[in-house]
Amino acid sequence: MGRTEELLIQKRFTDLSRLADRRGMITYSNFLNLNELQLFYQVTADIATQYQLFGGYKYAERQMIVFIPDALSYALEDRGQDIFPIALLRFSPVHSKFAEELSHRDVLGALMHLGVERSHIGDIKIDGQNYFIFCEEGIADYLLDSLSQIRRTNVTGERVRAADFQIEQKFERLDGVVASERLDAILAFLTKKSRDKSAQFIQSQKVFVNERLAVSNAYHCRVEDVISIRGFGKYIYKGSSGETRKGRIRISVNKYL
Repeated sequence: MGRTEELLIQKRFTDLSRLADRRGMITYSNFLNLNELQLFYQVTADIATQYQLFGGYKYAERQMIVFIPDALSYALEDRGQDIFPIALLRFSPVHSKFAEELSHRDVLGALMHLGVERSHIGDIKIDGQNYFIFCEEGIADYLLDSLSQIRRTNVTGERVRAADFQIEQKFERLDGVVASERLDAILAFLTKKSRDKSAQFIQSQKVFVNERLAVSNAYHCRVEDVISIRGFGKYIYKGSSGETRKGRIRISVNKYL
């Protein structure tokens, strides 16, 4: 993504907030990836309204921003995340006995084949033979009418209430010993690379902490920080549990599965 494109994305955020403020109406972004979310955080000082982020469920990676004018903030307070135009669809095989084992890439590929832009699709979660798709409300009916096959597996879809979405996020616990709770030290543990190489990941803009681009290898990680490393995965830092005899720190991290 070039700088010109980044500036256009940021201008889109400020334009949406100003439109909401000027017309006294709610406006929304599309679903945003980590890079786009980082661009948003860089211009929050220029946002003219209140805003919220949500992707359909607690652990969503791709998120939508809603811009709320002050005049509507109290009226919408009780609605919470229901103000987001996000639909949840569940697709499953017509004949489960003959269904293929489908991956996230398979489901996404089938959606792209329908001509749907990636920005209109949120997270895709798979639970056995159930394929859950978070999408913008405006394309939900189209997907239900059009998505009938994923690879060679015939599927059928239905709407599901987001409140009933109960796929439990699975984690793998990683325990280790590091020199400190600095970000570069924890990255070295997670990637099995040197601290110098870990610092390069940060310099190459491949590391995000709590959805924001990491800019300093000296950042001191805190409990529940969410760390994303391109090419390696996503993690939750669970904190330290004491020191070894040599003064090194015992840490625990949950890796998203």
